[in-house]
Amino acid sequence: MKYMLTLFNDPTGWEDRTPEEMAAGMRAWDDYTRELRESGAFIAGEGLGPAETATTVRLTNEHVVKDGPYAETKEQLGGFYLIDVDDLDSALEWAHKIPMPGGAVEVRAVMDYEAAGSEEHAAQEAAS
Repeated sequence: MKYMLTLFNDPTGWEDRTPEEMAAGMRAWDDYTRELRESGAFIAGEGLGPAETATTVRLTNEHVVKDGPYAETKEQLGGFYLIDVDDLDSALEWAHKIPMPGGAVEVRAVMDYEAAGSEEHAAQEAAS
């Protein structure tokens, strides 16, 4: 079953970190990602640029495009991992290992398009 682990944290203070602290933090992320890949659960994952680089498209009768993040919040979406594991408990185990003290990880099941009746997604899965 596929799960999306979305990573939320407070980006304030990042500019105060020394290069050594930044490198140590990246090593922890590299270790986590390596472990996830070696387990076979890794599908995809990326860090995201700062919220100031976001552009939001509000889907209404007339589409509205706005610079900046969707919501005002202290914690910002910073990245994600897409994983394929047996069940929610396994996804939660991976979420607990994320090296992000003080942040939050939202664990959400990826939609089963075939079960929802999508012919396009079912055909794409069959072709893979």
